[in-house]
Amino acid sequence: MDHMAYHLFADVVVGIHLLFVVFALLGALLLIRWPRVAWGHLPAVAWAAWIEFSGKICPLTPLENALRIRGGGSGYAGDFVGHYLMGLLYPDVLTRRTQIVLGAFVLVLNVALYGFVFIWRKKKQPIE
Repeated sequence: MDHMAYHLFADVVVGIHLLFVVFALLGALLLIRWPRVAWGHLPAVAWAAWIEFSGKICPLTPLENALRIRGGGSGYAGDFVGHYLMGLLYPDVLTRRTQIVLGAFVLVLNVALYGFVFIWRKKKQPIE
């Protein structure tokens, strides 16, 4: 396979990974329009929080690294959040403490969003 194809596939994996992170963080807002999204969103939140609390790395990160290496590039150490997102906010390496804070943030944000959606949907229902 062409080296450019591996780079393209690695970029697609990054895009999917980023969409997953955004969905795990803010997907509860989709419940306003589509309540059944919760069936996919709650497991995504659980996975994102577990990855952060456990200190493990999402399987998409090694996949992206492998594709980059196969394409003649180089991979990176650590996880997706640490490499792509945390670097924008914090120049230091992602620490264990930061991972725990991120995991708690995912949970707290989603509890708040689910509460907001629940209250919003309750107000929109006709009173019988």
